[in-house]
Amino acid sequence: MKGFVGNIEKLTEENNDFRRVLYTGHNIQLVLMALQPGDEIGEEVHDDRDQFFRIETGEGEIWIDGACNKVKADDGIIVPQGARHNVVNRGKTVLRLYTIYGPPEHIDGTVHITSADARTAHEHFDGKTTE
Repeated sequence: MKGFVGNIEKLTEENNDFRRVLYTGHNIQLVLMALQPGDEIGEEVHDDRDQFFRIETGEGEIWIDGACNKVKADDGIIVPQGARHNVVNRGKTVLRLYTIYGPPEHIDGTVHITSADARTAHEHFDGKTTE
């Protein structure tokens, strides 16, 4: 396979894992996420990468450098490198989204079933790509 081709909306809407890395290139990474009601990604800062989020289902908040932004299905968000951010599910249903890191953040193939799994994992991109 060269690259990634897939129905990202369908894949995102069917994903139940907190984090699932779909594809890792040298400069970009595609990750599916599902946050249960009341769950959050956790506040973080990426000093060396930008991040894009696309909300497919649900509603919540994205905090960027202390500013709260309400988000819902079909919203797109860009978090620039160095910005403190967090995504929180404030809705009553699962918040499903995909995110694109540039450059990659996680080890290729990473799957964290729950947010608790993600918090205990201390993995970071190791330079190995999908191809």
